[in-house]
Amino acid sequence: MAAPDLGANLWEMFVRAARRGGDRPFLARRENGSWRRRTWNEIREEALALAACLAAHGVRPGDRVAIVAENRPEWCAADLACLALGAVTVPAYTTWTAEDYAYLLDHAEAVAVIVGGGTIPDRIEAALSGRPPRRLVVALERRPDVPAGTPVLDWHEALALGRNTGAELAGDRASTGDLACFIYTSGTGGRPKAVMLTHGSIMANLEGAWGLLEEVGIGEDVFLSFLPLSHAYEHTVGQFLPIAMGAEIWYADGVERLSHDLLDARPTIFTCVPRLLEVMRQRILAQVDRQGGVRAKLFRATLALGLRRLERGELDSALALLDRLLDRLVRSQVRARFGGRLKAMVSGGAPLNPEVGRFFLALGVPLLQGYGQTEASPVISANRPRRNKVETVGPPLDGVEVRIAEDGEILVRGKLVMKGYFKDPEATAATLRDGWLHTGDIGRIDDEGFLSITDRKKDIIVLSGGDNVAPQKVESILALEPEIGQVLVYGDRRPHLVALVVPSKELLEAAAARLGVPMGSPQLASDPELKRAVDEAVARANTKLSSTERIRRVELVIEPFTVENGLLTPTLKLRRGRIVERHGIAIERLYAGSA
Repeated sequence: MAAPDLGANLWEMFVRAARRGGDRPFLARRENGSWRRRTWNEIREEALALAACLAAHGVRPGDRVAIVAENRPEWCAADLACLALGAVTVPAYTTWTAEDYAYLLDHAEAVAVIVGGGTIPDRIEAALSGRPPRRLVVALERRPDVPAGTPVLDWHEALALGRNTGAELAGDRASTGDLACFIYTSGTGGRPKAVMLTHGSIMANLEGAWGLLEEVGIGEDVFLSFLPLSHAYEHTVGQFLPIAMGAEIWYADGVERLSHDLLDARPTIFTCVPRLLEVMRQRILAQVDRQGGVRAKLFRATLALGLRRLERGELDSALALLDRLLDRLVRSQVRARFGGRLKAMVSGGAPLNPEVGRFFLALGVPLLQGYGQTEASPVISANRPRRNKVETVGPPLDGVEVRIAEDGEILVRGKLVMKGYFKDPEATAATLRDGWLHTGDIGRIDDEGFLSITDRKKDIIVLSGGDNVAPQKVESILALEPEIGQVLVYGDRRPHLVALVVPSKELLEAAAARLGVPMGSPQLASDPELKRAVDEAVARANTKLSSTERIRRVELVIEPFTVENGLLTPTLKLRRGRIVERHGIAIERLYAGSA
């Protein structure tokens, strides 16, 4: 079914939704221990007031406004204010350094900055130090100390000024070709590029996803916003899609409180990344092992029957009866962990191991895998509830063309494709050729039109013997072993593969207790029991791999790969180059054969 008329631009789409929503709740965030919900009318008023405040400080249509803040209602209101004004939003990750922010603000030529809480003001202070003044800084919490000549207002002051000023807004006149935002790629290596997305490209993404929404079912929907809004996936699917649907958005506090937020928000739609699902799966299995007894047996019987149903499509009458009973006894409890009314949990951002996908589907969690890129606004394809091939990323969205180049690269064409990279005509020309977006991903399309991703073109490992190996496939199989927390596979121009393995938290805690040292101590790497457990896990994984894919040697890494230490992107993908650089000596030791 075709999408409804969403309006001429993103601002008009929001205004229409706010008119329908009125005084119903729209955005929610935990404040001082309890959830505060704001209505559509309240957010519309705040967006208009902030737009007038920005205009009063000289921000004009086409100017760039940076948002450096955690997910919260003010983030959405600030984004909408830019759209109302005809300005261009420039989101930034909250985990970036002061140097990163300085680069972004200079590269984007941002004239104003919306600043969040925590340590963000400190890094913005450093980023702005010694640079020309900006037209305005709006602080959501603590005011940063900025260079003379840059006015600073807190959120409430900015809104009050805007309400008393008023301004002529250009958002109503924006065309589909006008820029809506710069989304900086999270950058697995090198400087991030600014992807220029238009009103039309983002709205094409929403319209293309409407058929999927119709199949999921549109009603009184609630989204739980967990991924950073500075990422194209959450920006489009976690913000603009619920606006188009007239849905409510609850902002999660972070990964530490996610289990509580799921129970409080009780989302109907939840966007996530594969790494989160891998961690959830390991925690569920660890809890089952701890419980033991009848509960563990019921869980494993439920999982086995669910997997059998996925494989065969149906069960015989006796097993079907047992399956329905186990659904009430076991699957209902699993669904309750996600709030109890989830209609779709959509995984994106990286390939999902099919075994992880089947695990959740067998337990009754409505998991759908999709695929996208920032340069495509970002969703390209997604599975559907009634046509869900978990080993694929589904068929392309409506209005999206996908084909496979001779070298296996996935090419994409449609209105959802970016305008280009800001200030980078060479990269734009290399990525957009003859109307096709060259994704850099390797994949294939089956006879039913379902797309599968096999690896990143630039990440393919070429062994010294000429064999090509897809590291993400190998890593995903290794990561299924409960003893392995994180893993990076290496071997380009080498005779065989090796791996850097971060053991699971449980193994590290046990080793720390045995040795009497704190968690994180380098001494843990020398614990023979820890090494033996990881080696056994790798040996099990190797039985599922071809001879060229098998891991010959392993180095234990005690410090996890995190966003904070720069070894993961904000969407939890490995920064391969940085990891290899940091652990280069260990890798050389593996190939040298020394202990």
